[in-house]
Amino acid sequence: MDAKSSKSGALPPRNAEAVAHPKPPVHPPVPPPRRSEVVLPPLETQLHPPAGLRAVQPVSISLPASPGSFGVPTPTAAAADSADLWRQAMANAARGPHRLAAQDTGSNSVRFTQPDREAMMFRSQPIPGPPPARLASRAGRSRSRAAVAMNWDRRYDSFKTWSGKLERQITHLTGGPDSFDDDEGGEDVGDVIGSHRTSATSVPEVDRFYAALEGPELDQLKPSEDLVLPSDTTWPFLLRFPISAFGIPMGVSSQAILWKVIALSVPTTFLHVTSKVNLVLWCVSVALMLAVSATYACKVALYFEAVRREYYHPIRVNFFFAPWVTCLYLAIGVPHAVTRATRLPHWLWFLLMAPLLCLALKIYGQWMSGGQRRLSKVANPSNHLSLLGNFVGAQLGATMGLREGPLFFFAVGLAHYIVMFVTLYQRLPTNETLPKELHPVFFLFVAAPSVSSVAWSKITGEFGHASKVAFFVGMFLYASLGVRINFFRGFRFSLAWWAYTSPMASAAAAAIRYSTEVDNAFTKALCVALSAVATLTVAALLATTVVHAFVLRNLFPNDICIAITERKVKPIMEMQESHGNDIEATAA
Repeated sequence: MDAKSSKSGALPPRNAEAVAHPKPPVHPPVPPPRRSEVVLPPLETQLHPPAGLRAVQPVSISLPASPGSFGVPTPTAAAADSADLWRQAMANAARGPHRLAAQDTGSNSVRFTQPDREAMMFRSQPIPGPPPARLASRAGRSRSRAAVAMNWDRRYDSFKTWSGKLERQITHLTGGPDSFDDDEGGEDVGDVIGSHRTSATSVPEVDRFYAALEGPELDQLKPSEDLVLPSDTTWPFLLRFPISAFGIPMGVSSQAILWKVIALSVPTTFLHVTSKVNLVLWCVSVALMLAVSATYACKVALYFEAVRREYYHPIRVNFFFAPWVTCLYLAIGVPHAVTRATRLPHWLWFLLMAPLLCLALKIYGQWMSGGQRRLSKVANPSNHLSLLGNFVGAQLGATMGLREGPLFFFAVGLAHYIVMFVTLYQRLPTNETLPKELHPVFFLFVAAPSVSSVAWSKITGEFGHASKVAFFVGMFLYASLGVRINFFRGFRFSLAWWAYTSPMASAAAAAIRYSTEVDNAFTKALCVALSAVATLTVAALLATTVVHAFVLRNLFPNDICIAITERKVKPIMEMQESHGNDIEATAA
């Protein structure tokens, strides 16, 4: 017993070291701060915690909604005021010494420690939303923009001028559904769509027109070719509106000239025709000219690529003379009451003949220089339009009292007409015959000699032998075409039918002028017959055109000749074979 007691008394107590040096109490670990909070250490007080221990208190700090809002007081920022921080510090002190941070002796100030940047996360304030009405309007505009972006047909973009921006501006000014308000911060759909549009294709070379198209007018696509524009749908109206539409006002204006001659000539006084008929027809032709010109001007503004292709087309380029010839017809057919009061100024003749001279220099120069645009290659009855302006201009200039200018244009027209007449008459074996749809174009053979006979009589002051020779040539060609009944049946209506009108009216006016020199029953009957045929033809064509344009709506079909590709697209098999050959050549 003593041994045990002495042994046990010699041993120090187990917790003696713990009593001598007490360890700090072990507290449960402080949970890590949430990532959505900013760590802010508590304030140091005189309640002495063990050195080296610092408790943390999560404090949430709100940030502005955007960088531009710094410095603007917000309701959330007011919660982090100094008074709130003092209240939080005192609450932490009341929880116990283990929740307090160390403080220097005698210090009553608040000291903040550097927070852990990895555990820091800033919360931005929500952006105030617009009123419900504003949201609804913006949603409606977004839906309309999306609908337009989906429904915008980009297949015609390569023919649009300035990527269609002018068209969108017109739609915006008219208040159409495609107009958007960019003041609301929305993106301009036109710019987005325009950025994805295909670039405008360049004009094909003249040999490309021959390779892709067939027919005497080069208006039919070969089976092996593909169109740039869709062939299964109807194109926009302006793309289908051709330059040949100027044949309509040209035909009506020639009728105005005819009825002016009938009202003022001696051989037709027995008809008792007043000048009011000429006034009505002249006003109608002016209205038609303005309508066609405005429509084609819109095509130039919105689809300039299509106009360029018409101009570079070897056959279609001849119709660019038609607007200026029509203007010359209108100047000649001005009602007599107007010309009797004030004569037409000379500058008007120079103004109208300047573009004709520029076009003649280009076209006639191409005929002589050879190549794919030589006359034997592009010879077509529509080429008479490029010659008709010379004779009509000579007639107008001589009527206005000019001498040298009209004689110059008459000489140029006569020289090229002789060459063209021979070329068209023989028609090389390689050229195809005109189909039935283009039979009316043959009547352009009659226009040039008929107008030239009257023009020369105006230049010389009498209907002499040269004028009679030209008149007789025109009458023979008229008769040779008129007796062929098959030339007037078996084909559907088109704009080509208006080729009948101007030659018939010119032939009737020339017959009246000839009747003033040779006055007899035959010449008077010829005047009446030709005038009646010309008038009935124009009336029938005008009525038929109105029906097809506004009732049947098939007057302007898709203009195939302007929609060919710039170069022939290789078939898929051919492309694969050429690609394989390139690979073999590279490997070798």
